[in-house]
Amino acid sequence: MSDPYSVLGVSPNASDSEIKKAYLELARKYHPDNYHDNPLADLAQEKMKEINEAYNIIMNMRDGKKNSQQGYSGASGGSPEGMKVRAAINSGDLRYAEELLNSFSVKNAEWHFLMGSLYYRKGWLDEARRYYTTAVNMDPGNAEYNQALAFMNRGGQTYRTHGSGSNANQACDTCDACDCCAALLCMNMCCRCTFF
Repeated sequence: MSDPYSVLGVSPNASDSEIKKAYLELARKYHPDNYHDNPLADLAQEKMKEINEAYNIIMNMRDGKKNSQQGYSGASGGSPEGMKVRAAINSGDLRYAEELLNSFSVKNAEWHFLMGSLYYRKGWLDEARRYYTTAVNMDPGNAEYNQALAFMNRGGQTYRTHGSGSNANQACDTCDACDCCAALLCMNMCCRCTFF
């Protein structure tokens, strides 16, 4: 990728909030769920991967600058291994994310949070909620873990689809971030700051 800023349509001088806004708008537009039974589905999926990659590159660069200035290791207190898992989940490489998680020697709160994120992405919402709950119980002061669990309790179920047809991918009426993309984006934002 030559210029992640151009992929998101923002200036390198854009604020973090401007970048997040651009990312969310593009992700809502190009998420493959919007192209169900559409010949453009494959193109939308590729575009979504490009958007995710661009956002991750930009935020990792910015986190790196902040961390070097502050002597801080890892966004949101995450481990380097955890960052690899987050990147794999964000890029849609769930098999690799699961392999990485299975290689962790310690099943700490971060591990449970990442397992929850993996299961959420797979659509296994009961498992995701269980792992998020464990993460919160192990580290009750972590805002990222609390936000993910609160999101699940407020309506994260909208990612789940049953059957096919026009009702298979309907979003719920009670929240404004109900499509899979927005939910994952919000959780991704939680990895970087207290967004949701």
